[in-house]
Amino acid sequence: MTAEAPQSPTSPGITFESLGLEPDLLHSVVDVGYEEPTPIQARTIPALLKGQDIVAQAQTGTGKTAAFALPILQRIDTEITSVQALILLPTRELAIQVAQATHLLGKHRRVSVLPVYGGQPIVRQLRGLQQGVHVVVGTPGRVMDHIRRETLDLSSVRVLVLDEADEMLNMGFLEDIEFILEQLPAERQTALFSATIPPRIRDLSRRYLKNAVNISVGRESVTVPQINQSYYEVPQRAKLDALCRILDVETPASAIIFCARKSDVDELVESLQGRGYKAEAIHGDLNQVQRDRVMRSFREGKTEFLVATDVAARGLDIPQVSHVINFHIPWDPESYVHRIGRTGRAGREGSAITLIAPREYRQLKLIERLIGKRIRAARLPTHEDVEARRRELLMEQIRAAIDAGGLEQYRIAAEELTEDFDPVEVAAAALKQLANIDRRAELKNGPVDPGSDNAEPGMARLFLNVGRNEGVRPADVVGAIAGEAGIPGRTIGAIDLYDTYAFVEVPQEVAKRVVDALNRASLRGHPVRAEIARPK
Repeated sequence: MTAEAPQSPTSPGITFESLGLEPDLLHSVVDVGYEEPTPIQARTIPALLKGQDIVAQAQTGTGKTAAFALPILQRIDTEITSVQALILLPTRELAIQVAQATHLLGKHRRVSVLPVYGGQPIVRQLRGLQQGVHVVVGTPGRVMDHIRRETLDLSSVRVLVLDEADEMLNMGFLEDIEFILEQLPAERQTALFSATIPPRIRDLSRRYLKNAVNISVGRESVTVPQINQSYYEVPQRAKLDALCRILDVETPASAIIFCARKSDVDELVESLQGRGYKAEAIHGDLNQVQRDRVMRSFREGKTEFLVATDVAARGLDIPQVSHVINFHIPWDPESYVHRIGRTGRAGREGSAITLIAPREYRQLKLIERLIGKRIRAARLPTHEDVEARRRELLMEQIRAAIDAGGLEQYRIAAEELTEDFDPVEVAAAALKQLANIDRRAELKNGPVDPGSDNAEPGMARLFLNVGRNEGVRPADVVGAIAGEAGIPGRTIGAIDLYDTYAFVEVPQEVAKRVVDALNRASLRGHPVRAEIARPK
């Protein structure tokens, strides 16, 4: 017998706080970037917190993982190291995804989560079960295997979740599910989530759920037609090289690159800066002054690429960007929609590019189901493609220079050269020299800063005579300034790293002290010559 949940749409006044979640879970909600409950969350969380059984009809992308994970996490007694919740899913990819999401939401409660699925060495799972876990997320076959081995004790389970129930039945797991259900305590809470509610699902809920509340939510159209969506399948270890090739060929005017964690953002920014790209980080560890500086630089075009987490990007006043790039595919399909919504605004065209490792293909399919559209598979640019694009850009620069005029003094030199050489050879040699030219310009009154016309307000831009060729990284520059000059690392501004030199911004009031300190120091074993750069 089932009861009906209220069918009215979610009230605009509903917040996560009003749903009855405890402070540490509210902290996690903020961490992962949720701003307000989705309809399935607003209607499911209170029912589960009351201990009611539920049958929820909801598709992927409605936020249902958090809808059942948050109440489970609130009910876990972390003083007891036994399995208190079991979540069943049809595939190992989904098990991994839901386990990761539950772990993130439960990190402030120190809840341990273990995925168990086929295709992974069982020894690793046995070790985790022996150490004690609070939540097991698994596929029916592997969970049943552990039960028969007597390595999984379900006697303390308080909550069972059957997620993607219709898919599990379609894959022939009905007998396995029934076997698992028979091993669980009779006094438990059960939540069943399914995209459809066919007769077999109704029969299952009638036999194993008690006075279940029926919840059904729809899903609005979420795709944006102006966005050109594509993906590249590359191994995880090759993603950085792939990203750089894509940036070189696409040449975005401005882009936001999304990473999974703050540490990923910092690592990627350092790698991009080390390769000469103008990239800056935006994440929760930045204070307001730093965030304002980064955003001002991005809006003014001094920073080409903003590398961000989902949390940091939500709520920011970010202007129209030509590209959104998912360096890490989001674990929540709805996050994908939020990310790509940063481009293609106001009728403009935009591009959304996603890099996926082979094991993330299932997650890509879930996203396609949510947006109701196939995402185009793209061929990774080769080094030859990159070189061809560079030549194309060089030709565009030449054409622009011709259109701009003012070539009289150069025309004389060109006419002299064509008296001795073929004009095509002269032009080709000039292009070759232009392509290989060193970007550094040293003048008697100090090095010219090619990166920007001026430093940020209140900051001085310093020139350093060491760069990538000496193995220098942005972290080395920060460490040297902080260590030698006693300047807090958080006050150091933008760092532009090139092959043979670097520029770094420091507060104007300490610029001379930093210069003096660096001139007594070394970076990666190389003596440093530092001076204040002259604006271009």
